[in-house]
Amino acid sequence: MVHADSSAFADGLSKKEVYAQVLEQAKLLFEGQRNWARANHSNFSNTASLLWHAYHSLPSPSAHVNWAGFYFTDPSNPSQLLLGPFQGQVACQVIAFGRGVCGTAAEQGKTQLVADVESFPGHIACDGASKSEVVVPVVKEGKVVAIIDIDCAELNGFTEEDQAALEELAELLAQSCDF
Repeated sequence: MVHADSSAFADGLSKKEVYAQVLEQAKLLFEGQRNWARANHSNFSNTASLLWHAYHSLPSPSAHVNWAGFYFTDPSNPSQLLLGPFQGQVACQVIAFGRGVCGTAAEQGKTQLVADVESFPGHIACDGASKSEVVVPVVKEGKVVAIIDIDCAELNGFTEEDQAALEELAELLAQSCDF
């Protein structure tokens, strides 16, 4: 069985190696955890922890990730997101589709890679320390069911390498969980 060592990352790993470990550990953690309640509480909580520890094992700017987590599409109001499991400061509990980086990613169903959040129209500042952000939709059967949201306290905190790895993680979550 997997345990706390899943979120231990060796010193000196490249970002590519760290993301590979995140994906490998996530697959092991997701095994047998498909239904909505378990997926929400287990898969997404463990993934938020994996990402948090992964980023903090890397040099700057990744080491300055200050929020890593999820929002879910509200089943009772599919035009808004509800706060899910995360690591970091307290966060907005509800975000309308189309509002801020998260709502834009959810509405468009497209990843948002934002080098400077202050230049993003309508950015929601849940944590004033956030300077850059990457938000990746989790899409199941053509619908956005959740989003991965990662904030960094440095400008240009994320690259296309982060985007590609997080999009792979989003696909794994979509395949591994029932919504």
